[in-house]
Amino acid sequence: MARKKEAHHGGAWKVAFADFMTAMMALFLVLWISSQEKKILIATARYFQNPFKAALANTSGVMPFDSNKLANDSGQEDGGSGAANSVRQIELAFLNSLARDFYRLLHLDENLEDKPVEFQVTSDGLHVTLFDHPRRPLFKPNTAEFTEWGQFLMQNLAWMIERHKFRVVIEGHTRAGMTYPKPDYGPWELSADRANAARRLLTYYAVGADQIERVAGYADTRPIAGLAPEAESNERVNLSLSVNHPPAPHPATATAASSRPRLQLFSTPDPAPEPPAHP
Repeated sequence: MARKKEAHHGGAWKVAFADFMTAMMALFLVLWISSQEKKILIATARYFQNPFKAALANTSGVMPFDSNKLANDSGQEDGGSGAANSVRQIELAFLNSLARDFYRLLHLDENLEDKPVEFQVTSDGLHVTLFDHPRRPLFKPNTAEFTEWGQFLMQNLAWMIERHKFRVVIEGHTRAGMTYPKPDYGPWELSADRANAARRLLTYYAVGADQIERVAGYADTRPIAGLAPEAESNERVNLSLSVNHPPAPHPATATAASSRPRLQLFSTPDPAPEPPAHP
């Protein structure tokens, strides 16, 4: 009777070795990130705060950018420009990822031409446009009262703004040729009321009042480039979300302001309590 062929037991070490190499690669990656400048560490931490952690392509998001150019610039040793470019590249990836995740959260296709929400990456943050389309209206007709969809949209925006500590500028716009319920109520009033309604909802849900920098209404004076003033897409609310903090006041200005005389208000002192009556 032929002997049974012995089993091959020489491959188990490969699995253990692969796990060891993976752990060492992760360790080296963490050590390399920890050795970077503080700005890069902050930007990297901000990127990984994204709950979806989606992998990004070179043209991910709504605004493509040239990653090769950024990579080439990051290798320059010119007064720290390489570190600054690395921080900028991480911030761009973070903002693009944030826009993609918001579309996914709202179950919207970011490749549609007629989207109710549009994100654009700017030099200092995100520019968000909320359109009042008839198919999915943001407001009730000719009013500053949000629809159910508008409230849902503002609630999710508020959470995103508060989570990442954006500073907000809100602008209301209307289109030409609209009809209004009252003769003394026109496009200026409606655009300003809608911008303020957006501000109230943001602060109601999550956003701090100190994060709102400006609220303005522009009536129908700023139509979208390439569209007729009567186009429905001109009826919108714009939100500029900035990741930059406001500049600190100049020391000379702060000193001058502190040296100005201040008006002090004195309240009338309370009357002295009457002594208790003796029995």
